[in-house]
Amino acid sequence: MSSQPSKILEVFDNPNSERDYVIQIELPEFTCLCPKTGQPDFATLHLEYIADKACVELKSLKMYIWSFRDEGAFHEAVTNQILEDLIVATDPRFMRLKAVFNVRGGVYTTVIAEHQQQGWTPKTVVNL
Repeated sequence: MSSQPSKILEVFDNPNSERDYVIQIELPEFTCLCPKTGQPDFATLHLEYIADKACVELKSLKMYIWSFRDEGAFHEAVTNQILEDLIVATDPRFMRLKAVFNVRGGVYTTVIAEHQQQGWTPKTVVNL
């Protein structure tokens, strides 16, 4: 296999760091293991962020997400861990991670975690 899971998140310089703009990434194939039963949990991750100086490189993000496949984790813990790792790698102005887990035993779980860089203020949204 030419690709392997990895905990390394690579970044590249934000090509437009003078401007606030939203980057949205959808990752529909996230899996981890239930720490109680060992059964797989499946989720779609919705990442939104406003980069400061760095953007996350997408292949490394895919390999990073893949690295959770054989790890046991509660939904709340894994969502916050992914957000924290992304914050450490990119130091964004704003970042939100929404993890929508598939139904398990009649229970749906969605976890939303956010980060806002100290001193950054969001611009007013213009609705036309």
